[in-house]
Amino acid sequence: MSLAQRRILLGVSGGIAAYKSCELVRRLRDLDAEVRVVMTESATHFVGPATFQALSGQSVRTSLWDEQAEAAMGHIELARWAERILIAPASADVI
Repeated sequence: MSLAQRRILLGVSGGIAAYKSCELVRRLRDLDAEVRVVMTESATHFVGPATFQALSGQSVRTSLWDEQAEAAMGHIELARWAERILIAPASADVI
């Protein structure tokens, strides 16, 4: 399966396994996928947004309200942009 040019949105939830999402981003990028990351506030306590920004080459969203987004509806823009959405780690609370 080719992931070249696929647009993947990765949602990182809070939990000790959040650090494993860094490797996931790296591997997806190695397969030429375009990856954008959104993080819960809890996730930022385990891995900093700057780490994901460096790995993905894209800005990281940590808030539902993005003043930089057109008409302040960045969360809708991301949903329209993504071809696939992954949640990792998917803890019992998230599921």
